[in-house]
Amino acid sequence: MGSNFISPNRHQQYLFPPSLQDWLPEDHLARFVVDIVSQLNLRPLSEAYAGKGSKVYHPDVLLSLLFYGYATGLFSSQKIEQATYDSVAFRFISANTHPDHDTIATFRKRFLDQLQPLFVQMLMLAREMGLLILGKVSLGGTKFKANASKHHALSWGHACELEQQLQTEVQELMRLAEKADAEEIAGGMTIPEELSRRQDRLAAIASAKEKIEQRAAERYAQEKREYDEKAAARAAKAKQSGKKPHGRDPKPPEQGPRKKDQVNLTDEESRIMPSSDKGFEQAYNAQAAVGVDTMLIVESHISQAPNDKQEINPAISALASLPEELGEVEAILADAGYYSDGNASACEEAGMEPFIPPRREKHNQPLAERFAKPGPLPAEADPISKMKHKLKTIDGRALYAKRKCTIEPVFGIIKHVMGFRQFLLRGFKAVTGEWTLVSIAWNIKRMFALNV
Repeated sequence: MGSNFISPNRHQQYLFPPSLQDWLPEDHLARFVVDIVSQLNLRPLSEAYAGKGSKVYHPDVLLSLLFYGYATGLFSSQKIEQATYDSVAFRFISANTHPDHDTIATFRKRFLDQLQPLFVQMLMLAREMGLLILGKVSLGGTKFKANASKHHALSWGHACELEQQLQTEVQELMRLAEKADAEEIAGGMTIPEELSRRQDRLAAIASAKEKIEQRAAERYAQEKREYDEKAAARAAKAKQSGKKPHGRDPKPPEQGPRKKDQVNLTDEESRIMPSSDKGFEQAYNAQAAVGVDTMLIVESHISQAPNDKQEINPAISALASLPEELGEVEAILADAGYYSDGNASACEEAGMEPFIPPRREKHNQPLAERFAKPGPLPAEADPISKMKHKLKTIDGRALYAKRKCTIEPVFGIIKHVMGFRQFLLRGFKAVTGEWTLVSIAWNIKRMFALNV
């Protein structure tokens, strides 16, 4: 019985060249990326090239390559360049041209600052497409590894010990230099080279210590403000009740660096942060706010703080600065890591209803406890008490339950589907731009899914 296979012919000649439009199905993500980028105002990027040098690739091509690359798990400029040869989708985006990796990397680095306006423009497009409903947002944070090793860091304690050792060695080398004619020098040692090497290391250590001291001063100022607030609240409570409040008095902060304070020598603006495996890693804290109804990222920023308590105010400020056409943020859902009386009050003052529990709730609560109704709210209750009461109501619990099923999947998909787990760029400003690029890539994927 004869076979009925379709015979492949890789030497087929075409009478007319094939059209790029025939390469991809109509509902392909690459087509959607090109369509979205074509609707963005790229004039500031285009004008940067005007009348300078030889012909260059148009910004819409390079942007589309980056957006599609980050959306599909290709972050390296070298891999994106190779994909313009290997991948039909990348060939379609680049119109069968092949920008080299230096061009892609330089473009990404040069125009990082321009990504934030494009991020907002994309939100406006989502609004026009009927895909964005602002209203309620979920706020969350996750750690991404920095492009630096935690082992390439210098702590304050080790820096002091190493500095003392090198200073002693410099003195010994100076002594040997003075008596070089009278004493035999160890074989292979060149005193000027050894002195220069140690002096360079001492200069690097001095620079690292200066940065550690600066961070320690910033930390002390923050801890002093928190201490003063706690002490003032405790004093006010004592004055109101006429009794000493329960618990210990807050401990005043200590000035100066601590022995384990450190700076990374590869990316000094990254920080040591606790990781999900109960260890520590050199990382940045990436923050995002997503629409509860659409899971589109509407605000994103980078923090160097290992916890999230200080991230409410930057998020509120960014959300308040969004164009009026996008609507207003009615409520913010955040986990207990964001809770403080000041943060809850800041949300109220911004006209955004806070849903931030003061502590983590236990899993598998008893049935009676889960559906218990809270007692009546006193008429003179302050905003904090109102929020806590609201979180105990059935409606409040139901709304807050949407937090983890909106923000957490976004982080999960970015890390495990898109494959973005570590920043390629170094430095706070560059990492901020790259996180905006990741947020744009996520929004494109999400808009594509909602639009299908």
